[in-house]
Amino acid sequence: MKTIALIAAAALALPMAAMAQTSSTGSTGSAAKPAANTTGKKVVQKVVPKRIIKRVEEAKPISEETDVTLSEQDLKVAETILTGTIKCELGASVNIEADPKKPGFFTLTHAGVKYRLHPVSSRTGAVRLEDPVREAMWLQLGNKSMLMSQKQGLRLADECQAAKQLEVAEDMKKNPPKSLFESGDAAPTAKTQ
Repeated sequence: MKTIALIAAAALALPMAAMAQTSSTGSTGSAAKPAANTTGKKVVQKVVPKRIIKRVEEAKPISEETDVTLSEQDLKVAETILTGTIKCELGASVNIEADPKKPGFFTLTHAGVKYRLHPVSSRTGAVRLEDPVREAMWLQLGNKSMLMSQKQGLRLADECQAAKQLEVAEDMKKNPPKSLFESGDAAPTAKTQ
């Protein structure tokens, strides 16, 4: 019986507490006015839609000034970058052009967005270009390339293949590489009975 009385009292007290809070904060439901607002005007914070932000970023020119200094190894890697228009999956494409004024730097255009890329050392042996401002990365493998957004954590363009990469991909289909688990020198194992 006491439990039921406590539950009923709590059920009545909660709505009354909510009404008391609403009346003390006003009809807007905000707890307190900001201290910086001394003019008495209502402060409205606007949210800019993502499509507007995208248009502004696309129209904004790329800054050619950078504090990145490329090493001799980076410049050698830059010589291996495949340039021109490269077709990707789902009808997408990217265009990569070398910067004639600054060796080792590239401009990649995808879906109207321009990226300013430069080589970054990679432990895996893949050719890697990065745009630190727009947080994008271009990975170039022997048989394909891809554009990735480090900020969003997803691929923007995948299965991109220049003419050289198409040749390598066809060769890999004809002569598949050995699996990591296969050993070319291992003798066949004897069957046990």
